[in-house]
Amino acid sequence: MKFVCHLAFGPTHHMGPVARALEENGFDDVALSDHVVHPERIATPYPYTADGKPRWEPFTDWPDPWVSIGAMAAVTERLRFVTAVYVLPMRNPFVVAKAIGTAAVISKNRVTLGVGTGWMEDEFDLLEQPFRRRGKRTDEMIEVLRKLWAGGMVEHHGEFYDFDRLEMSPAPTEPVPILVGGLSERALHRAAFVGDGWISDWHTTEELRRYIERLTELRKDSPRARTPMTILVSCMDAFDREGYARLEDIGVTHVATKPWAFHGADESDLPAKLDAIKRFADEQIR
Repeated sequence: MKFVCHLAFGPTHHMGPVARALEENGFDDVALSDHVVHPERIATPYPYTADGKPRWEPFTDWPDPWVSIGAMAAVTERLRFVTAVYVLPMRNPFVVAKAIGTAAVISKNRVTLGVGTGWMEDEFDLLEQPFRRRGKRTDEMIEVLRKLWAGGMVEHHGEFYDFDRLEMSPAPTEPVPILVGGLSERALHRAAFVGDGWISDWHTTEELRRYIERLTELRKDSPRARTPMTILVSCMDAFDREGYARLEDIGVTHVATKPWAFHGADESDLPAKLDAIKRFADEQIR
């Protein structure tokens, strides 16, 4: 199983040194989250907490993931980068394809796109994208992105996007893996039928087992049945080698964590975070 460090909610200027430390200590991936703005008043309830309030406070850093990946790729050689998750239908597909394709080229194919359909209607309105039918648009956007990244002249004539032959350069030299986040039946179906894998929210091992069983069942009936799935999870009851082994036994391929959370380091304390990365690697990875 591979270890992923999630950088959500941390100071942006920590990214470079943290990425270098993660690579030096055997981590496989860095995960980044995505929001463009934080409205003072959010009308849409957050779907992953009981009270509908987000897990972060105003003025939390939300750096652009593709700019961040470009910066971290420049100071690392092996570490991969995954968005967990990028709100795909909140954007224009051509702008998305250009940013991610460029990041893939600069990083020498160390980029994985993790997508979600989003929850904050307020943010969609500000970015001038429709909130309704965002799931259907996500499905078609994935198809469009893969065409644009393939290189050469391509065209597309769909329900939401329609264009004649064109090309986008530079194109990645390898396919960009696409993981799908979400807990609804539709999201699980999307992950199984058009994705290269799934990204969880924060769950127990037993909850993850049930989700993975459903994904496996759906995958068997999909056109991608013979393609292995990446399963990237965040788990609230796996804290040691035995816990991680249990996750691997149920089909988890990547586990996301924050090493400093295990050692009492504050998110703002860079030296303590770097020390925690090494301690976690010594205890759980090496």
